[in-house]
Amino acid sequence: MRNALSAALVALACLLVPCGALAAWAVHGLADTGRYVGAMAPLSADPAVRDAVADAVGDGVVRELDAGSARDLLGPFVRDAARSFTRTEAFGTVWEAGNRAVHDALLHALRDGRADPGPVTVDLAPVTAEVKRQLVADRMPFADRIPVEHTRIAVVPAGETARLRTGYRLLDAAAFWLPLTAVVLAVTGVAVAVHRRRALTATGLGIALGGGLLAVAVAVGRRLTLADVPEPVHRPAAGVVYDALTATLRTASWMLLALGLTVALACLLTGLRGRGLGRGHECGPAVRRSREWRAKTRTVAGAAPPACDEARNGSPQPPVAGPRL
Repeated sequence: MRNALSAALVALACLLVPCGALAAWAVHGLADTGRYVGAMAPLSADPAVRDAVADAVGDGVVRELDAGSARDLLGPFVRDAARSFTRTEAFGTVWEAGNRAVHDALLHALRDGRADPGPVTVDLAPVTAEVKRQLVADRMPFADRIPVEHTRIAVVPAGETARLRTGYRLLDAAAFWLPLTAVVLAVTGVAVAVHRRRALTATGLGIALGGGLLAVAVAVGRRLTLADVPEPVHRPAAGVVYDALTATLRTASWMLLALGLTVALACLLTGLRGRGLGRGHECGPAVRRSREWRAKTRTVAGAAPPACDEARNGSPQPPVAGPRL
């Protein structure tokens, strides 16, 4: 019963380890504005991200133009100006400020139950103003007619806001309780086991397996995320963003794998060393039986002491006859 209970507790603890790591990453990594902006800031220099932002800004500005000659004339120039702007140093500042604004708006929608149930949007007005300034500086006709309005792009649809808010609350609770529960179950499972070294070895192997499964889940999630991108031309940019956001989670998965294998290997080596020391101090069960047999039959004092060779032969040697006292 103790072994069965220990196996169940250890198995449950190892199952909770990757789930707890995932919840902690979502709450303490993605939901932290500083860490999120720090992870996204270097992406302003990535060509795929630049092209995706330039297309989004260019299309958004063109949609704001009046239909007719102005849109037909300025459309290509606006898109070229947006693409040129993403290659400047000013784009890095706008990119960081935009990501911070998006993250703050998203957190406000997830944490505040009284927030607007509508979609979470990002305002592209600062980027539009910079594109207009560059076109005016180049003396492009009709450039001053470009409206600098709050061009908003929805980052979270209206129908997904309530579901994401519920999921965030569950993750917030799971980020604290799942790792704590996993540690308590693992310690309890090892403590109640009859063979604690074996239970600790199994725990290490289970943690390593959980880390490997977490790494596989990250890879599968990347494939599914890229498959959901509606425009194939923007999939490279989505892949770069996904890799930047999940870098900490991938590191955590490899750390769990290394930790589990280290614990299991240490238990295995200490077990082998303990067996070797035991054999060095005692010749084995056969020698003990030989000593008991000699004591019961009251062998003579001049009989040879038991040796390890008797254990290797598998049976005790008969006592050596000698003069009785």
